[in-house]
Amino acid sequence: MPALESLIATLSGWVWGPPMLALLVGTGLYLTVLLRGLQFRALPLAFKLIFQKDHGHAGDISHFAALMTALAATVGIGNIVGVATAITLGGPGAVFWMWMTGLVGMATKYSEAVLAVKYREKGEHGMRGGPMYYLAKGAHLPKLGWLFALFTALATFGIGNMTQANSTAKIFEATFAVAPWVTGVVLMTLTALVILGGIRSIGRFTSVLVPFMIVGYAGSALTVLVLNAAEIPGAFGLIFGHAFAPAAAGGGFAGAGVAAAMRFGIARGVFSNESGLGSAPIAAAAARTHDPVKQALVSMTQTFIDTLLVCTMTALVILTADAWTQGAPAGQLTAASFAESLGSSGEMLVALATSVFAFSTLIGWNYYGEKAIEYLFGPRAIRVYRIVFIATVMVGAMMELEFVWNFSDLMNGMMALPNLIALLILSKVVKQETDRYFKARETN
Repeated sequence: MPALESLIATLSGWVWGPPMLALLVGTGLYLTVLLRGLQFRALPLAFKLIFQKDHGHAGDISHFAALMTALAATVGIGNIVGVATAITLGGPGAVFWMWMTGLVGMATKYSEAVLAVKYREKGEHGMRGGPMYYLAKGAHLPKLGWLFALFTALATFGIGNMTQANSTAKIFEATFAVAPWVTGVVLMTLTALVILGGIRSIGRFTSVLVPFMIVGYAGSALTVLVLNAAEIPGAFGLIFGHAFAPAAAGGGFAGAGVAAAMRFGIARGVFSNESGLGSAPIAAAAARTHDPVKQALVSMTQTFIDTLLVCTMTALVILTADAWTQGAPAGQLTAASFAESLGSSGEMLVALATSVFAFSTLIGWNYYGEKAIEYLFGPRAIRVYRIVFIATVMVGAMMELEFVWNFSDLMNGMMALPNLIALLILSKVVKQETDRYFKARETN
């Protein structure tokens, strides 16, 4: 096992080296320029469209339900443990690079969704779409489409399963002295109850759970920040100051260079918002809509909510507290930071938020995996996949955190490569669809 862990860590380091980071950020910047800063000028319209319903059009779920399903998959451990890990390994400057992935990632997420809806098709179990379809039908690269589906199926067990179960088990063990296997059994049972109903069941469930969990967590974080208001300017100073300068060691913090801030900030930012990975457009393809751009505008709000709101709140809570300089482990850092202001109730709050976030991510990523498996092996394989997915929850709850995170990073990178290639090849299609939609709005 140590040899496997070492291999996964080495491969993850290679995949998330400078070329991948440059490709992710560069693609987002290119799309931002190509679309003339769409994510900034059209953001108010995007939030308005979330609540519009396109009755009588192709699709399985509403714009809102599609967004909630995607948010269920992205607002998870990355917003709690992922932010803490980025700060622990990359210093406060890592938060700046998380923001950068969010800002340019909104253009990436928008483009993914345009292509997902444009090239989707009707299947035996509802609409099906995503990078595997726009790689095959749009870019005419079916082999890359197959590879994307394969990497997605594997990534499902990392980012969408084991990391969620593992982090939940660890924090419940530390906070409530609950054995990891007990947490694993509970998560397995709840996951099975929801996913067996397919996308409509998932959509109904996430439409209720996700708004509640985001508002609840954000409200708790805001309470802490109000109590620590005097420390907030200093926290922002640390973020901007160490984005381009090394963070010196001090207290229990080991220090971090600029390269580490960039690597872990971008990697954890992508882990959290998934812009460029190609996962969220699988949910976007299920939306009930007559126009790819409408759902794409809705989809890009996902990155804004996830990274620029929820992750920022977690980061500020950590950096306005002292635990991050006192050697608190990454898996317990957010809870310790909340506890400095709210006492033991802060630890319990983070533990509960972790469990809800993790559970929602399990549900969302199960759907992504189902569509990947359907693409690879046909609809009959979905039932087998669900059984394996549910069983893997227990495996994740019992494993070590470092191995699970490295495996997740590796699979994320392998997903991103073919998806980014498709986005670059089909960028003109995205622009054409965008120009068509906004021109039609101007004439109506």
